[in-house]
Amino acid sequence: MRKSNLKRFYSFLFLFIALAFWQFLGEAPKPAYALNQFQEESQNSKYVCAVYFTGIGCPHCAKTDPFLFEKVLSENKNVVVIEYEVYHSSENAAVFEKYIDLANLPDFKKGIPALYFDANQDQVIVGDRAIIQELNESGVFEGSNQCLLINGEKKSFKDVDVRNLPGKPKIWKGKRVLVKEDNSHWIFAWKGENIKTRKDEFENSSDILSQLIASDNFLEVLKNAHYKSTDNYRVQLSGKSLYFDNAVVLTVTPSFSSRSETASPLTIGKIVSLAVVDSVNPCALAVLTLMLLAILTYNPQKRRNVLLAGIAFIASVFLMYLFYGLVIIKFFQIIQALTAIRLYLYKALGLIAIILGILNIKDFIKYKPGGFLTEMPLFLRPKVKKIISGITSPKGAFITGLFVTLFLLPCTIGPYIIAGGILSAIKILKTIPWLILYNLIFVLPMVCIVLLVYLGVSKVEDVSQWKEKNIRYLHLVAGLIMVGLGVGMLFGLI
Repeated sequence: MRKSNLKRFYSFLFLFIALAFWQFLGEAPKPAYALNQFQEESQNSKYVCAVYFTGIGCPHCAKTDPFLFEKVLSENKNVVVIEYEVYHSSENAAVFEKYIDLANLPDFKKGIPALYFDANQDQVIVGDRAIIQELNESGVFEGSNQCLLINGEKKSFKDVDVRNLPGKPKIWKGKRVLVKEDNSHWIFAWKGENIKTRKDEFENSSDILSQLIASDNFLEVLKNAHYKSTDNYRVQLSGKSLYFDNAVVLTVTPSFSSRSETASPLTIGKIVSLAVVDSVNPCALAVLTLMLLAILTYNPQKRRNVLLAGIAFIASVFLMYLFYGLVIIKFFQIIQALTAIRLYLYKALGLIAIILGILNIKDFIKYKPGGFLTEMPLFLRPKVKKIISGITSPKGAFITGLFVTLFLLPCTIGPYIIAGGILSAIKILKTIPWLILYNLIFVLPMVCIVLLVYLGVSKVEDVSQWKEKNIRYLHLVAGLIMVGLGVGMLFGLI
């Protein structure tokens, strides 16, 4: 063999051995990964159960959602995924926080997408790349495991009472999904074979819900049930939608625990409390009395003008504050695109409430006009008085009210920002009834003052004097309510 050919032969041989050795290393057994430690469950279980947190609009979730719900579920018939969408559901966001606390995760693992197989940190996968890589390589679907519940308990999926799952979950298996609409109504959707539909709704225990997901013959389970058929059903994922050609509505009797397992951060008590604090704000009452004085000074004989101008002024304040509320809520929804911000937002709002409460209590202990964030700044008062002094009619009162709200904001915006942050957890259209309730309470003292002056029960001067005499106590009431509300929010008591 010629020397050059021999050299070439050894080169190829060396390359072949190197490739073989590299392949051997690539095929070498990997260290036991925590996700493979799922054999603790009883032998008669066959499900791999995962709890998945995602968000519609999250770019990283847009990669894992299709991978999980189309590829993984279609290739692994034994996989059950309990999904929680946290961007558009305050209930699901609260569930996510509890799972984070359960796993005691470090800050860098508190985002989405997140897949929980257990409460141990090494069995929680966070991030699109990590989820896709681990599910492709770890062999997790070769075993079985139990579902991790919100209280830290673990159960085989067949033993999970689906009604008791907190929040608004979607439960996936294969080409079917079970979606919780509310505590009493679930939608079951699937692709493939259709069956004869019924027109009456079904009411039963949770057994039917679990069976529809778990049973290989779920169509037979459905045939024995009563339900209400619905049109083709669409499930929104992050970045795309999945369409199901068959769907039915089931009505189930909610259990007590399913209604109380997690408390939504949004409660009527919080919104009402914040509105009450805003409504007794001295600067709002002062502006109204200035407006009434201007009307009476211009035409003291026409008391009817007091009523009409007062209503017009209050209506303009109500409408402008409704608009401001929508702007505040939309702002919070934009910044909540970052999940980490969303998780800390509620506690941050509680801290702000405590600070505002302390400032109001400070005004009770040592009162000084124009207190920071509690009253209208002194330099704005002459300007407001000048604007209001020009009011001569109900139309003028309405127009003036639109502008005066800008001067009211520095002393009334604090509670409203907190309310807006709480309301930002729900869809913008659903916030409108809450904003209407808030602002009705906010303007209620104004309405009472206008009626008292119109009916002759009190004079405007009497209202003004009462306000000045009791201004410290108004600050005390507002401060105590804000501190109590803030402490409850900060420490998860409400």
